[in-house]
Amino acid sequence: MQPLIDTADGLAELLPSLLASRRIAIDTEADSLHSYFEKLCLIQISVPGRDILVDPLAGFSLAPLYDSFEGRELILHGADYDLRLLRRSGFAGPSRIFDTMIAARLCGLTEFSLAALILKYFNLQLAKGSQKADWARRPLPPQMSEYAVTDSRYLIQLAEIFEAELRRLGRWDWFEQSCERAITASGVTRERDPDQLWRISGSSALAPRASAILRALWLWRDHEAQGVDRPAFHILHNEQLVDAADRFDKGINVDFHHLRGSRRQRFIDAAQAALAMPESDWPQIVRKTRVRSAPDWDARFRAYRQKRDAAAAEFRLDPSLIAPKAILEKLATDSTETAAQLLPWQRAALGV
Repeated sequence: MQPLIDTADGLAELLPSLLASRRIAIDTEADSLHSYFEKLCLIQISVPGRDILVDPLAGFSLAPLYDSFEGRELILHGADYDLRLLRRSGFAGPSRIFDTMIAARLCGLTEFSLAALILKYFNLQLAKGSQKADWARRPLPPQMSEYAVTDSRYLIQLAEIFEAELRRLGRWDWFEQSCERAITASGVTRERDPDQLWRISGSSALAPRASAILRALWLWRDHEAQGVDRPAFHILHNEQLVDAADRFDKGINVDFHHLRGSRRQRFIDAAQAALAMPESDWPQIVRKTRVRSAPDWDARFRAYRQKRDAAAAEFRLDPSLIAPKAILEKLATDSTETAAQLLPWQRAALGV
């Protein structure tokens, strides 16, 4: 069983190993599948010869740990989520990262999940049993501890493999640019548009009044989930919300057997309030419009797509890694402003 560091003294004992390492492999676990208010539940750390689990829920300061990261390259797989979690727990952010997912994609791999890479390079099939586990659970069961350390244990070796391949391919600069952007992006707070949150899958097919009901039910569900600190889907799934809104709008009975007592009454009250809402207060219909703005827009879009696809074929890369469709559409509208959003290697591939 992997020991869990849950005291300041235990953390102090770990620090010399980290300070002696140029590269530190890191992964994290959170409880978003079990709580409304997501929190960092586990930090997995690997350095040569040692795998460590740190317990952020134990109440001691993580500042010495984050200080030890200063000046070192952090190796992560799909860094954005982990960095955002760490930032929320007091980490100021890294100076350098090595994102093994970015590296795998720039090497041309089409299967780039951590499990796929560990299988490919180490012939090890990762167990999936703990993927949806409650990481806030204490004590941490042995199988969960072992699953957790596997997520960081192979990252240093993967980084060595991919660094050699990226340099061989002449794409090391591409990789460094991509990792720099990942660091910057992780420090930007994502603003959520409150008028878009309730527009879940299936909502666009609803009648106008049903959309007002769905919005009310979504807000009801969000309030209920916050009240019990459980994910929203524990209250009702998205498809159930959409179906309920449609049924209320059509005067058809709505009955979810697991909604009882005061919660059921609040559910009905939310729907009834939306039914009584004047048409002027119904949500505005959102229609997606194409970004074209000139007669030759289609020709410019096709030209950019052809350049991108030709470059992707030459480099044996996923075309979306060079530029997704949305970027090509924006380039066809305003190439100067949009090109500035691309990395230098992407601009070179597109000739912009």
